Amino acid sequence: MRKKLQLHKLACIALTVTMVGCTDLKEQVIDEVLGSNNSNPENALAAAYGQMGDATFVDHTNVFGLQEYSTDEAMLPTRGSDWGDGGVYRAIHEFTWGADNSLVTNTWNNLNAGITKSLTAISTINNKPDFTNKKLFLAEARALLVFYTYHTLDLYGQAPYRDPYNANAQLEVRKAATAIDDLIKEMEAILPDLANLKEQSTNNGRFTKQAAYGLLADMYMNRAVFKDRYATGGFNFKEAAVDNNGTDLDKVIYYTTQIINNSQFHLETNYFKNFDIDNNGAPELVFVVSQDINTLRNSDNDFAYMPMERNQKPSPANRGTNAVCTTPEFYHTWDNNHEDPRFARHYQYSDGTWFMNDGSDTSVPATSIVANSASLPWFHFNRGMQVGQQYGPKLNGTAFEMTAANRIKVTKLYCEKNTTLPVDFTPELNFDNPAQSVFSQAQINRGVRVFKFEFDPEKDNATSNVDIPLVRLGGMYCLRAEAYFRNGQTDLALADINKLRTTRTREALYANAPGVALTALTEQSLYNEIAFEMYWEMQRRKQAIRFGKFEAAGAGSAKPVSQPFRRIYPIPQSTMDATKIFQQNDKY
Repeated sequence: MRKKLQLHKLACIALTVTMVGCTDLKEQVIDEVLGSNNSNPENALAAAYGQMGDATFVDHTNVFGLQEYSTDEAMLPTRGSDWGDGGVYRAIHEFTWGADNSLVTNTWNNLNAGITKSLTAISTINNKPDFTNKKLFLAEARALLVFYTYHTLDLYGQAPYRDPYNANAQLEVRKAATAIDDLIKEMEAILPDLANLKEQSTNNGRFTKQAAYGLLADMYMNRAVFKDRYATGGFNFKEAAVDNNGTDLDKVIYYTTQIINNSQFHLETNYFKNFDIDNNGAPELVFVVSQDINTLRNSDNDFAYMPMERNQKPSPANRGTNAVCTTPEFYHTWDNNHEDPRFARHYQYSDGTWFMNDGSDTSVPATSIVANSASLPWFHFNRGMQVGQQYGPKLNGTAFEMTAANRIKVTKLYCEKNTTLPVDFTPELNFDNPAQSVFSQAQINRGVRVFKFEFDPEKDNATSNVDIPLVRLGGMYCLRAEAYFRNGQTDLALADINKLRTTRTREALYANAPGVALTALTEQSLYNEIAFEMYWEMQRRKQAIRFGKFEAAGAGSAKPVSQPFRRIYPIPQSTMDATKIFQQNDKY
């Protein structure tokens, strides 16, 4: 049975509780929310957790879109008659976004809703008489406030706040350069009251000590950027830590090591298991957005659904949407490294059949059945980078075409909206206008697709059982390696990178061969290696800024040379119109 947010024996029923949003950020809205102290503490805390999955960290038009579409890892071009939508998606990759862009606005609103719900939970819990787990719940609510605020400051440089312990407190605006230290102090103060993972009935969908270690490591790694956002000569990663005990890099090393050395966690040999439908409780996942088709209204399949072509169908009831691809620049960083177990992986059915996806397949068994269905067959696409001609099942009415032996027939696929155009994913995009990511209907097959997350075929395109990793062991190795490297400890950085490379193994088709260790590490190879491990996980924008790559033009992807002010997004125009408390970010 899949987990739920077990808050004082309450299983997620609070997700149905209506909470007042913070979309216009008027002070009276926050006053009304924080004044609602008659709510059940469990409900208030569950609502704060629920906001993570209510589009914020699971929908492609929220944190994912701003963190990935602005980089070399992902883009959402216009494809013929699809995905134009006034250019809102293209604008993120073409660096033409403004304060009225819907992705900018949606993400701001949802992160601010998380802040508001966290403040509400703190106020509700604090104002209730003592009850079982009060100290733990309060610590988790405070941690969630840090979490939402940190992500808001990262993307927008500003975030709203009102002291939840003071009924007469005024609405404030936190600024990244100063607030980052306050967030770190707050999280470190909370640590003693948080539970260790799996203690006090916690799971990785709850904020535990280990989740806090991961967030602290990320905050310390990006602290220098927050303090000098528009720096042109690099960032000071060796500044004294907030408590003056070592440097920022020392703290990154310390906090990542707390997770790396914890025996509860270990690296998966099959890298893609971290992103499977049944990744619930996987030993690499420290903190996740918990998703469950059957119980959570806000589960989402976007990270898998968006890259797949509409004629790629994992079940007769489901399909992809032919939208998101990676860029030639990122794809070519894998040149001479396609044997890396994180690049791609073939699927093997229980009877031994491998889906080769190379034209040699004629059929696969129909013995894999979609969950909660009596007989709906499940076709498993391969994982990782999908390039070249694609193969798979076709529909015959409402069912898959089958062979005489009652196996799923596999054939060459053609695009749904251009039925004579093969589903041939090409590395090069070759836009007609190099400055605009627009394809004609005859070009909609272009772009290598990323099938990192497993496509859930069960219900519809908007739901999934895949838990979305927010803190993952592999990411902790990457952060520690980067800290070691910036600290001049290149041998230790290389060891961490090679731990990731050699622990991952290929499928049995290739004799379970492990990845090959590197013999040396440069800044560029480190940057590439971090991406090999962390692509599609909402981290690339932060990495690109730290490594000084964010302003560079994209090779063949319509991304122009940009200016440092684009390192953060504007405060949405709707917010600026509704309140005078915010000052628009520089050059917006």
